Amino acid sequence: MVAALDQAPGAFVSDIFREIDEELRRDNLLKLWTRYRWHLIGIVVLALLIAGGFVAWRDHRAAQRRAEGARYASALTMARDGKEEDAAKLFGAIAQAGGGYSMLAGFEEAELMARRGDRKGAAAAYDRLATTGGLDPDYRDLAVLLSVMHALPDEDPKAAIERLQALTQSGNPWRGSALDLTAAAKLKAGDRAGAVELYKQLADDLAAPQQLRARAAEMTAALAQ
Repeated sequence: MVAALDQAPGAFVSDIFREIDEELRRDNLLKLWTRYRWHLIGIVVLALLIAGGFVAWRDHRAAQRRAEGARYASALTMARDGKEEDAAKLFGAIAQAGGGYSMLAGFEEAELMARRGDRKGAAAAYDRLATTGGLDPDYRDLAVLLSVMHALPDEDPKAAIERLQALTQSGNPWRGSALDLTAAAKLKAGDRAGAVELYKQLADDLAAPQQLRARAAEMTAALAQ
């Protein structure tokens, strides 16, 4: 009993100090809230606006991608149904609009033009791809290669050789095709010896596709006669 009475005053004083401490904290919080409440409310509102804007932007991009995919699928359907001119126009519009399908649409547009016999239009479409910013270098090189291929019958062969020079370097994925096309350009320019040299080089290139090597060997034999 005595021990309990001895502890009671200490416990009572401790409770008093705890209550005073809690009152001070509440008072400080109230002062802080009074002073900074608009700042805090502004921060909360800004966070909500940013979150809402992000969600809206994400939904917009998803809707945009669905729309782009639908237009691309529609153009493919036109091409399959024989409406190649309409399909080429739609592919061209998709390519110029940008977005996730722009590169594919650009190649499809050029291919359809070439299929319809419009070599000049196909070359121009490939040239647009070759100068597209942000496009992977390998795809830009492919666009250059295909542009030269379709333009060569009407183009100055020396200009074609210059455009293909970078693609004939070792390590380029289109080197074999570029060498083959450069040899054809040299033939058109009247440089038979230069063409033979390139065909021999291509025929001996183990890194080149087998079909190209075989064709190069055939051209070497034919030109040697």
